[in-house]
Amino acid sequence: MPRMTAARAAVEILKREGVSNAFGVPGAAINPFYAALQAAGGVHHTLARHVEGASHMAEGYTRAAAGNIGVCIGTSGPAGTDMITGLYSAIADSVPILCITGQAPTAVLHKEDFQAVDIASIAAPVTKAATTVLEAAQVPGVFQRAFHLMRSGRPGPVLVDLPIDVQLTEIEFDPELYEPLPVHKPAASRRQIERALDMMDASARPLIVAGGGVINADAAELLVEFAELTGVPVIPTLMGWGVLPDDHALNAGMVGLQTSHRYGNANFLESDFVLGIGNRWANRHTGRLDVYTEGRTFVHVDIEPTQLGKIFAPDLGIASDAKAALELFVEVARERKAAGRLKDRAAWAASTQERRATLQRRTHFENVPLKPQRVYEEMNRAFGPETRYVTTIGLSQIAGAQMLHVYRPHHWINCGQAGPLGWTIPAALGVATADPDGSVVALSGDYDFQFMLEELAVGAQHRIPYVHVLVNNSYLGLIRQAQRAFDIDFQVNLEFENLNSPELGVYGVDHVKVVEGLGCKAIRVTEPDRLLPAFEEAKKLAAEHRVPVVVEAILERVTNISMSGSDIASVNEFEDVATEPGHAPTAIRALRG
Repeated sequence: MPRMTAARAAVEILKREGVSNAFGVPGAAINPFYAALQAAGGVHHTLARHVEGASHMAEGYTRAAAGNIGVCIGTSGPAGTDMITGLYSAIADSVPILCITGQAPTAVLHKEDFQAVDIASIAAPVTKAATTVLEAAQVPGVFQRAFHLMRSGRPGPVLVDLPIDVQLTEIEFDPELYEPLPVHKPAASRRQIERALDMMDASARPLIVAGGGVINADAAELLVEFAELTGVPVIPTLMGWGVLPDDHALNAGMVGLQTSHRYGNANFLESDFVLGIGNRWANRHTGRLDVYTEGRTFVHVDIEPTQLGKIFAPDLGIASDAKAALELFVEVARERKAAGRLKDRAAWAASTQERRATLQRRTHFENVPLKPQRVYEEMNRAFGPETRYVTTIGLSQIAGAQMLHVYRPHHWINCGQAGPLGWTIPAALGVATADPDGSVVALSGDYDFQFMLEELAVGAQHRIPYVHVLVNNSYLGLIRQAQRAFDIDFQVNLEFENLNSPELGVYGVDHVKVVEGLGCKAIRVTEPDRLLPAFEEAKKLAAEHRVPVVVEAILERVTNISMSGSDIASVNEFEDVATEPGHAPTAIRALRG
């Protein structure tokens, strides 16, 4: 049997599990693993500037395509603790990433050695498994189990902690004999699917709510086929956005308190039956449950059995992988259609599109400073259906979800539940690493952008091009808007007069200088008619120089974006809504009065 260090065995397993890219920061306790990584070859490594950034890069990489698993690497001390936010983000959104940490020698783990921390205990609540490996011979089995766990059931992250002496110990291991463990995913039964379709058939105005689990299961095509067979309109959740194109005749819009469409909420409120697939009834989607559930029958399909009934009790719960369930939904629907047993839903589907053509938000404004709505209008013009959008949280993300258009799975890459500021830049770098020739466009407010902007240097060093749209109002805009309920405007104002850039007025940080100092390109826009040319120039600069290109749009200081504080029936629009086609010229459906 071949002999090699446990660290080398771990690297060989990564390659045989399909890993081709990793993100991290080397350190003393993880250097044996890095030595094995270099010696083995086959895994491209991207050096992050901050270890939290490495974890978000890994998450962006995973989210970019079905089957990807991003890997982040660092020491167990401050590196491992830095990556906790990335692990929390990954588990919250069911994203498999593998975190590998280097640990102090086993003999001193409980002696307060330098940078020795019980990272497995710290990471346990935000991973599917977190293990400090104390015996070198167990390393292959621990990594084999890690990949099995990440892919089985509800996907999620795993942490493997390797003491330095364990990494260096030679073990017997033959990579040629290694086999991944079979993946376990629960599957619906035909009886369950038939009952769900019976319940749908008994309704007059059914909807399908498609969540991120459909994308995780690589089942978007099946979802579209099922919707087209039955004629039932689809509400994508924020995490499921892209399961069917925004311009599809059965796309009924998004629902929620914040990242929703006027017509999406109106369509949902008219429904009497909801089939949820791969979704978790997040509170920002549902709002008040009495409003959300009143007068509706619910079927809930989710890969994780404990999700069924967690938020409210469905009339039927089915524990199943979304793809396994949809395969049966399509099979049974085909049979019923051939037998003439499916209802004609054409009138109901047409009514959802009628609302889409009449209930729109205004995007066209000529104001200076810019209104954010105009930025998204011009983004719709500049960036086509192939664009992958990457964003995390804030008014920029909420407005983007209300006004941008997404056409494909894995093309809206949004940190949904955790929403850590600073996520966007490193996640976009991970996405662009996974799709180096694709169109990747990140979206940030100024505060999110400032949290981890040092990671732009990673894009410059490793030649990772993408376009970053930065909407700058020098405010914590979402928190300021939330503070209206408390009649305060406290500790959310980022304005100051920059002594080195007086031309900015009170907008403070000179992002153009900072971005250029990090080796990237930047364009500042203050006039609405300069937005589209700036986006076009940014695409050219990214392609030419192979670096991130930032387009900074200087916004009006205060804008309130449409949202509700309680329920989906009472969204405050704040701005005047669209009343003529010129108010929303890039809407999917031309406005009708």
